[in-house]
Amino acid sequence: MKKVLSTPSTKMAFLNGLESTQDLLDAQAHVWSHTFNYINSMSLKCAVQLGIPDAIHKHGAPMTLSQLADALSINNTKSNGLFRLMRILVHSKFFDKVKALSEDEDKEEEEAYCLTLASRFLVKDEPLSMATFVVAMIDPTFVDPFHHVSEWFGDDNPSPFFTKNGRNVWEYARVEQSFNQLFNEAMATDARLVTSILVQECKQVFEGLEMMVDVGGGTGIVARGVGAAFPGLKCVVLDLPHVVAGLEGSDKLSFVGGDMFQFIPNADAVFLKWILHDWNDEECVRILKKCKEAIAGSKKNGKKVIIVDIIVGDKGEDDKTTESKLLFDGMMMAEVTGKERSEKEWANLFYTSGFQKYNITPLGLRSVIEVFP
Repeated sequence: MKKVLSTPSTKMAFLNGLESTQDLLDAQAHVWSHTFNYINSMSLKCAVQLGIPDAIHKHGAPMTLSQLADALSINNTKSNGLFRLMRILVHSKFFDKVKALSEDEDKEEEEAYCLTLASRFLVKDEPLSMATFVVAMIDPTFVDPFHHVSEWFGDDNPSPFFTKNGRNVWEYARVEQSFNQLFNEAMATDARLVTSILVQECKQVFEGLEMMVDVGGGTGIVARGVGAAFPGLKCVVLDLPHVVAGLEGSDKLSFVGGDMFQFIPNADAVFLKWILHDWNDEECVRILKKCKEAIAGSKKNGKKVIIVDIIVGDKGEDDKTTESKLLFDGMMMAEVTGKERSEKEWANLFYTSGFQKYNITPLGLRSVIEVFP
């Protein structure tokens, strides 16, 4: 039998026969971009762990590569690696390059690196720092389950995380104290940013309330911040016993160890930040019904459930915002039993749980949803 050698033209015909060479190369580039996109995340994590944003911030001015290497105590043989790392991070808009005067008068201006708004969020000593959040979300504990997603599609486990670890996230955190601490610190960093914005931009949500329960409120960052902004408001933080163990309250803040599926303390409002996206629809309805019971005895006209979470498919949002929301939904699929929901899906949960109406206030990637009985 005569052999026919494969040529570029026969390969093109194999695909469709209509693609140009440029179409094929563009498609290949698209595959490459998504195949290697994880390197952006890993480079960002490396920058945080090395303390690159901290070094530039402490320096108080743009830093040349050699200055940065000295400040980080980089092995001299790895200076080219640092250059390549920074090249990725500049392209990802975590740092900018500017011209700086050379310390040697005989030399021309040198390139130097400075912080962007995004990397200012990664300075560890900044009040609203997201450094811990970055490290936690790219920790192997959260990344490894993605290697088991295809396996999960064929098994009976509730999540790829369960397929990998033989237990869910909450059970894992109860046993692995280092992960539990890292995760709680990460949630606290996000809570600081959200709280600072809530009390400035969403004051109407909390006005008139006298008692609020923050369900899954961790170490009480939101409760303390909102309580400080509204002197007439007292807060209760409900979270799992191992999360609130040892935490001290005040006359305006108390901590309760418990299970939200079993009981939520009575209040004028129940606050749920990044809680419902962890659970499937049936579980969310159970939680929301407990919330409805908790506010049933309030005499406030504005009694409600306050939800801070993502709404997928908001009208008019740009592609980058949509992508971020869809990636977060992928995270929910891999780690827990929940998901990110469209407005229609949220509304279905509310009405199924016995609520009558809701109001949405956009807040970046997330929204504040007020749900009324």
